[in-house]
Amino acid sequence: MKLGILDCSPQQRQKPPSPGAPARRVQSQAFLHSVGRVLIFAMAACLSGFAQEPIHDSAIVDSAIVIDTHADTPTRITDENFDLASDAGLGHWDLGKAEAGNLGAEFFSIYVEPTANRGHYARRALDMIDAVYQAVGAHPDKIVMAFSSADIMAARNALRRRIAALLGIEGGHAIEGDMRLLRDFYRLGVRYMTLTWANSNELGQSSGDLKAPQRAKCRLSGDPALKSTPARSTPAGDPGLTGFGREVVREMNRLGMMVDISHVSDQSFYDALAITRAPVIASHSSARTLTDSPRNLTDDMLRALARNGGVAQVNFNCGFIDQKYLDAYRKLLAEKGAAMDAIEAQFNARKIGYNEYLRALRSASAGIPRPPLESLIRHIDHIAKTAGVDHVGLGSDFDGVACLPEGIDSVADLPKITQALLKRGYSADDVQKILGGNLLRVFAEVEKVSRQEQQ
Repeated sequence: MKLGILDCSPQQRQKPPSPGAPARRVQSQAFLHSVGRVLIFAMAACLSGFAQEPIHDSAIVDSAIVIDTHADTPTRITDENFDLASDAGLGHWDLGKAEAGNLGAEFFSIYVEPTANRGHYARRALDMIDAVYQAVGAHPDKIVMAFSSADIMAARNALRRRIAALLGIEGGHAIEGDMRLLRDFYRLGVRYMTLTWANSNELGQSSGDLKAPQRAKCRLSGDPALKSTPARSTPAGDPGLTGFGREVVREMNRLGMMVDISHVSDQSFYDALAITRAPVIASHSSARTLTDSPRNLTDDMLRALARNGGVAQVNFNCGFIDQKYLDAYRKLLAEKGAAMDAIEAQFNARKIGYNEYLRALRSASAGIPRPPLESLIRHIDHIAKTAGVDHVGLGSDFDGVACLPEGIDSVADLPKITQALLKRGYSADDVQKILGGNLLRVFAEVEKVSRQEQQ
């Protein structure tokens, strides 16, 4: 069921507090609890040198602040009035599963599908933001809106630990070419914006509709069916960011909103890094060396991201982490593309619900085996070795993809990533960075640059 548009009355909407306010409120009561968690983490780090028993995995997971930077759950919340406390069914995210996975913070994606919402992108984004506020507000004992790195820490370090819920806009078309809307979205709590989705927009060129030599159509650009846009020809090559897009990057730096370069074309990526004064994120992208999708980052891009101080949050989508799966899926699209596009159109027109949509997609691709969990771990490992362990994190794309690797059926399975990384020889400290520490560092640095810009 579609929820109403954003109600701007203070009685109906949580007002984003000033950065650090929640942290100040809980500082005294959380001190001893925080010290205890640090001691647990230190013991786990020391003991990991003597044994690799499962108990150490849980200690590390419990001591870390696990952050996922991309979940498409707001589409369900907005269109189906999905209650976060109810079972997700075929979906990947609900409060029970999030607690089981010890999730610390989730960036909920405000994804405005560009075809079905043409002419009212901002209105759709406002509807989705309001829906998230209402959904989170219904369960104040489990989850709380957060607007800063300090808010995330406060939610997890309090005596009553809660999941921190944050907002990220997926696709700059949501601001409709208007800088004032960007500032308004920040005021409403949006803390990152993906410059483009699979469609190019007023900000710049996307990887999803750039027709390059020997490049297949990017039909895996976001999944669920997987979100696709027709390829377009760009005779001049990859034009990168527009002048307006460059201004948007500068304004995002000033506001303290993280610049997200997932989905953008290669030239748009390099343009953004040349302009930004703060670290950037790739909220849900993997390594192109391992899986040749234009949605993934090349090794050169990963090294540039490291020099910028940013972080690549690895996408769990089967088509972005396993070349064999991607090749098979492209073959399937050549055979059944029209039928799968029809499923996508029905979902976007809200003629079928989310579970029915996923069931249809999974049935259509049932002949393609899910890749092993090791495919996901290889991408994390490759980025850690190429960019450095300080520049990799988790950006699942939960509820936005039809296929996840074996063993990862929902957010509840996140601890399996910790186990796999420990088996590969990663230290407890490095695992903590990957699970969320790196993203927290980048978020705090973006806030620091914002304060400097506004002095």
